[in-house]
Amino acid sequence: MAPMRLEIITAERRVYSDDVDLVVAPGLEGQLGILPHHAPLMSSLQPGELIIRKDGEETYLAVSGGFLEVLDNQVTVLADAAERSDEIDEERAQAAMERASEGMAGRGAEIELEQVAVAMRRAQIRLNVVRRRRARADMRGAVGGPGAG
Repeated sequence: MAPMRLEIITAERRVYSDDVDLVVAPGLEGQLGILPHHAPLMSSLQPGELIIRKDGEETYLAVSGGFLEVLDNQVTVLADAAERSDEIDEERAQAAMERASEGMAGRGAEIELEQVAVAMRRAQIRLNVVRRRRARADMRGAVGGPGAG
């Protein structure tokens, strides 16, 4: 199957630009799976994991919302924020998760709780993405490491 073009852009930078085989994005109504030659589509994105498959390899990104457009075999993601798994500092993400948990326990005003819940969701997404990368690397090491075969 011929690949499609994927562009992921934030206000600060172009995060990703390449030909890919599959994109799975966190739409408002659930996961959106986009294959080459997909019908035209425009959707809002919710915070979540965006998965890219190219040549059998998967790349994970954390996105914090935005929009996705599919048109003429090109997928364009305009993200509020996007981070590749190799850009995420797991310790910082874990610390953010702990701060958010403490904020939830503090039970402040309703608006503060909402902000803490958003921060907690973002930290959890970042942790999921970085841990997937680590697990994938661990699996490769086990399959091709010493004593394999």
